[in-house]
Amino acid sequence: MDSAQNPKFLSSYLFFAFLLVSSNLLTFFISTSFNSSCTLNQQTNAPSTVLTKPTPKYEAIQESDTTQTDQNLPSEFLAFTSPQKLPRGFNKNFDSDEIMPPIGRPCTLFQDLLHRYMSYNVNGSCPDDELLAQKLLLKGCEPLPRRRCHPVAPQEYVEPYPFPESLWRTPSDFSVVWTAFTCKNYDCLVNRAKTQRGFDDCKDCFDLNGRERSRWTAKNGAGLDFSIDEVLAVTKAGTIRIGLDIGGGVATFAVRMRERNVTIVTTSMNLNGPFNSFIASRGVIPLYVSISQRLPFFDNTLDIVHSMHVLSNWIPETLLHFLLFDIYRVLRPGGLFWLDHFFCVGEQLEKQYAPLIDSIGFNKVKWIVGRKLDRGPELNEMYLSALLMKPLKNSW
Repeated sequence: MDSAQNPKFLSSYLFFAFLLVSSNLLTFFISTSFNSSCTLNQQTNAPSTVLTKPTPKYEAIQESDTTQTDQNLPSEFLAFTSPQKLPRGFNKNFDSDEIMPPIGRPCTLFQDLLHRYMSYNVNGSCPDDELLAQKLLLKGCEPLPRRRCHPVAPQEYVEPYPFPESLWRTPSDFSVVWTAFTCKNYDCLVNRAKTQRGFDDCKDCFDLNGRERSRWTAKNGAGLDFSIDEVLAVTKAGTIRIGLDIGGGVATFAVRMRERNVTIVTTSMNLNGPFNSFIASRGVIPLYVSISQRLPFFDNTLDIVHSMHVLSNWIPETLLHFLLFDIYRVLRPGGLFWLDHFFCVGEQLEKQYAPLIDSIGFNKVKWIVGRKLDRGPELNEMYLSALLMKPLKNSW
């Protein structure tokens, strides 16, 4: 009889013990939840001054977190986003001695300029601030922030000449807003090489009846001046159809290529001249970006990339390395890179730039080196004109 009652007694004992433990756990959980909710309510109802004034401890934690985040970034990202010193020091066009490669963040580094640029009436007129916008862009604030205002335009705008007359005719003065420029009409720009002292970017290129008329037409394969026709003859007829000209001045290269049924987009800045307006008036496509920005084209798409003078030793070497790889990226296999009159000093070409160009992976079609004598032989400056091809196979 005792042996029959013991299991029943034991089961009852375990059941009451389980209830006791469960009730204690439930009481603990309720009390903890209540205290947490009270604490949360106290923080929520606290005066706003407490929330908006961070403690020194919070600031120290933030600094530590930021430093740790930077350390976790890829080294190539840090290499690209670091300020790049200009080899020739201070440059008035950049208003600086360094370039900030554009990822958007540099916009916040120039808050005074940014506040000025973004101050306007929504749905109203934008400030007449082309110089300010270009200064921000050249400092690495690229692309510029969008704005909800109407840009300044000529009061009595005159439409461009019809195609093909537009290709070789100077447009109307009333197609440009001249506020940002020293010259206030095209006649001044056309003649400034003869009448103005000092340096200006592409000083004589607005004169379409001058040196521009003969650019890239001479067949001089043995010298530095390649002609368009001899370059196009390197590949099968009709396979060069679309391309890019980096720093193309007034887009005469694009005009010459259009005459041969090739579409070229031209990048250009407005350095004391309405280059982009002039390019558009001629009937070819301007692209308002600096040499720092990643090229806005997809991989393996362009047939040809050309650049004359712009890609040279004034560009920081690391930035130039990134840029050349970006050119390689956008060219299709079999595409051509025409490096036109790259200039440097003395032994820089052999010791510095030739190895850098070789490292990209192009095949050499033409490689001509000559003396740059326009500023005197004593400076020992050199030119390189090269025609390079992205490998048709195994281009990766």
